[in-house]
Amino acid sequence: MKNDGIQGLPLLYEAKIFLEDAGRLNPGPWINHSEYVAEAARLIAEKTEGLNSETAYILGLLHDVGRREGVTDMHHIISGYNFLKEKGFNEAARICITHPFLVKEIECYSGKWDCSESEIEFIKEYLRHIEFNEYDKLIQFCDAIAISSGFCLVEKRMIDVALRYGINDLIIDKWKSTMEIKQYFESKIGKSIYTLLPGVIENTFAL
Repeated sequence: MKNDGIQGLPLLYEAKIFLEDAGRLNPGPWINHSEYVAEAARLIAEKTEGLNSETAYILGLLHDVGRREGVTDMHHIISGYNFLKEKGFNEAARICITHPFLVKEIECYSGKWDCSESEIEFIKEYLRHIEFNEYDKLIQFCDAIAISSGFCLVEKRMIDVALRYGINDLIIDKWKSTMEIKQYFESKIGKSIYTLLPGVIENTFAL
């Protein structure tokens, strides 16, 4: 289903150009990861009443677009937000901020806090004044099942992130939220999410 120019979103061809340009500026496995997040979001949205599969795909493509600025950590969410906001794509900009926060607390962020104090305060205020919608939750979950080589069991990705970035006081709450989102979408589609995602077993167990 096409998004037909939904307000606040680029068209699909524009989103692809943004990601391609970002890949030229900062090549890396994050590009493949973004494409797999987008594909997972599209496949799940196709089976979820009320969601637009192309909108989900676009948001998946752009959730990490802030990595265009180079190798950064938390700052990629601000960079992506500003990049898309300046182009008038407010809904796409939103996903740049919401995607890593499965708990609406900045303290749940896994990784280096390489933002300025004012940027950190902006993120805190942004999270405080929004409610996550279905697209926020969908991209959060798809971000947790997509690696650069494809789809995997969410538990594998959880451990991978914990080993790379360490854990914090909110890690259990974050994991619980991830599993709750999984259960939410499975209740809507009436079956396991993994039945929609090709290559899950192969990628999880390196077969």
